[in-house]
Amino acid sequence: MASVSLREIYKKYAGGVIAVSDFNIEIKDKEFIILVGPSGCGKSTTLRMIAGLEEISEGELYIGDRLVNDIAPKDRDIAMVFQNYALYPHMTVFENMAFGLKLRKVPKDEIARKVEEAARILDIAHLLDRKPKALSGGQRQRVALGRAIVREPQVFLLDEPLSNLDAKLRAQMRTEISKLHKKLGTTFIYVTHDQTEAMTMGDRIVVMKDGYIQQIDTPTNLYNSPVNQFVAGFIGSPQMNFIDAKLLKANGKYIVEFGSEDTKTSKGVKYTVEVPDSKVDEELLDPLVDQEVVLGVRPESLHDEEMFISSATTGVVNATVEVTEMMGAETYLYLTCEGIPLTARVSPRSTARPQDEIKIAIDPNRIHLFDKDTEKTVIN
Repeated sequence: MASVSLREIYKKYAGGVIAVSDFNIEIKDKEFIILVGPSGCGKSTTLRMIAGLEEISEGELYIGDRLVNDIAPKDRDIAMVFQNYALYPHMTVFENMAFGLKLRKVPKDEIARKVEEAARILDIAHLLDRKPKALSGGQRQRVALGRAIVREPQVFLLDEPLSNLDAKLRAQMRTEISKLHKKLGTTFIYVTHDQTEAMTMGDRIVVMKDGYIQQIDTPTNLYNSPVNQFVAGFIGSPQMNFIDAKLLKANGKYIVEFGSEDTKTSKGVKYTVEVPDSKVDEELLDPLVDQEVVLGVRPESLHDEEMFISSATTGVVNATVEVTEMMGAETYLYLTCEGIPLTARVSPRSTARPQDEIKIAIDPNRIHLFDKDTEKTVIN
C-alpha cells in the first residue's frame, strides 16, 4: 500500500494550452480521494499523469517514497479502471481478469487463486466462463474492477467508472466500490463529474476548475464551508441559490438587502436578512458595507412551513411557485421572488402548487455571503 504525493504538477500542451496548473496534494495511504469538477477541468488529465499515460510537464510525483515521473506505467504498481471497461471481447471473464498476471509470468495456480478470490469478492464467480458481450454494464464494470484487484496494486485509479451505468445501478455500484475500498485497504483515487458520487464516497474531495484546485476538504466541510462561489454552487443538489444583494449596516447590525424596489414607481419590494451575531466578523464585513455582494442559500434553508414563517424576525419573502417536483421523501419548489429564481427543498406535505403566491422564510443561520468581485467566501 502507498501514499501518493503530487508536488507543483503542471500539464502543458503544445500551443501554450495549460490543462493542469500547480497541483499539490498529499494523499495518505489507504485514503479514498475524489477529483471532481466540470468537463475540461483537468481531473482526468491529472489521473492519467499519476498512471503514467500522460507525461508530467513540471513538478514531482511520488508513489510511496519513490519518484515516478520517468517510470513506465507498468512499473508504477498502480491499476486503472476506465469508463468504458476496456475488456477484450474475445476473452472470457476469467481470461480478461488473468491477462495482466499472465503477462507477468505469474504461475497458473496462483493466477487461478487470485482470479477466483477477486470474483468471489465482486460476486461474479458464476460469470467466469462468459464473454463480455453476454454481460450487463454493471457486470462488465465488476470484471474491470476484478482485473485491477488481482494485480494487488498499491494504488487504484478509477476514471468515471460508473458513468455508463443507469441511475439505480450507479447507486448500487457506489456502495460496492466503497465496501471494496474498506475490504482491500488500498489507496483509491477516483475521478467523477458527479458531485453525488463525490459526496457519498470520498474521504476527501478535490474540487477542480480550469486546471486549478479550488478546495480540498471532507464532504461535510465542502458543503458547509465552501471557500468560494464556484465550490458552493458545484457541491450540493439542487445547487445553492445565489442572490445579488447589497450589504448594509444599521444600529451595529449587518443586513443583506435584495429585491427590486423602484423608487419612482414604488413597484417591487426590497427584502432584508439580518446577519446573525454568530456569523459576524467585522474585519471581513466592514470593507463590504454598502457594496454589492452575493447571498447564498441552500434549498433546504428555505422554508414554507408556517412555524418557520411566523417565528422569523428577518428574511421572509413573497414568491411565486413556478414548478413543483415531488421526489417522494421531499418536494422541490422552483420559485421566483422579484424576478430572482429560487429553489426550495421542502416537506412532501407541502401544499404549494404552480402559480401559488406563498411566503418563504430564509434561515439566517444558514446563509453564505460571497464577494461579488472575487467570488471568495466572506461568511459561511
